[in-house]
Amino acid sequence: MNKEEITIFELEVLELLKNVMDPEIEINIVDLGLIYEVTYDGEKNINIEMTFSTPSCPLGETIISSVKEAIKQKHQDFIINIDIVFDPLWSTALVSEEGKKLLGL
Repeated sequence: MNKEEITIFELEVLELLKNVMDPEIEINIVDLGLIYEVTYDGEKNINIEMTFSTPSCPLGETIISSVKEAIKQKHQDFIINIDIVFDPLWSTALVSEEGKKLLGL
């Protein structure tokens, strides 16, 4: 994500998403690099473009539910749209510095 173009609210959403752990790796999905983009329309719509560590992720629906729940805890009446993409494919190159420390990379 390009931090220069992100709003304060979008940064807040990213902080909320740091509470969502990848169930298999036990690292939050932001530091793991699974969140590609967060956009807020200024109304009540949050759009998230994200991926999974593998296209056949068996816990994908669980992660999606956790993302929505994390945001709804603070913004109950918002509409959250999640677009799962696999371009680019996830790789360890997308992991944040904090995530790399947690993974031992």
